[in-house]
Amino acid sequence: MLSPATGRAAECDLETGEEGLQVEDVIDGDTLLLDDGREVRLTGIQAPKLPLGRAGFEPWPKAEEAQQALAVFVADKTITLKYGGARIDRHGRILAHVYAGQGQEALWLQREMLRVGFARVYTFRDNRACALELLEAEQSARRAGLEIWQDPFYDIRDASNEALLGERVGRFELVEGEISSAALVRGRIYLNFGDDYREDFTVTVNDKNARLFLEHEPWSSLLSTDDEAASVLLGRKIRVRGWVDRYNGPEIAVTHPEEIEFLEREN
Repeated sequence: MLSPATGRAAECDLETGEEGLQVEDVIDGDTLLLDDGREVRLTGIQAPKLPLGRAGFEPWPKAEEAQQALAVFVADKTITLKYGGARIDRHGRILAHVYAGQGQEALWLQREMLRVGFARVYTFRDNRACALELLEAEQSARRAGLEIWQDPFYDIRDASNEALLGERVGRFELVEGEISSAALVRGRIYLNFGDDYREDFTVTVNDKNARLFLEHEPWSSLLSTDDEAASVLLGRKIRVRGWVDRYNGPEIAVTHPEEIEFLEREN
């Protein structure tokens, strides 16, 4: 069983919003167009991306199939919007958990897209409700090798392979590895996965976001002056998700604990 980085994930406590909405079109595997012209982004997941008018943008593998799968889920159904965080993104799209159909038969679209292997979990600091449930659905599809999990484009990367990670700069990736060193420096958290932090893969948390981690074990061990307590994170195997950047070596900057999973108890 996977374990969120705090030992607990944000609760799945959603507020029901508008109901009985009509879908005009399916823009891609995680975005709907309503009949009133508004767009709804399925928060908490990321489906393979289509160009959508972006010049030179290569569609991600399985992007069209993901779009088609979402279209099947909403066909001949009205939708209900539920909220667990920020409700509008910078593009003006509605951010919501979306249910297609009515009553006990309603489909939670985020979970369905993950369950059939057409999306990855993609949460934000201000939108991380139901992360544990979403991660479990993703894990089920990944273990079964469904859809995107058959394609090397979506392979989980090895944190020790800094050369490959360097080639993935600018891409959203899942990366696994054992923490070789961990430090809290001027309020920032650094997790290193090799002997040379100037070249090896690093996970960082800035000082604004670090408090979300330091309030809970095992992250609070970084506040200790006791060497044994401070070493609690060393050797722990984690899976981190985010956009790969480069600062010295390849890096993923995370903003909230649900972007990191401890893997010791994963079956």
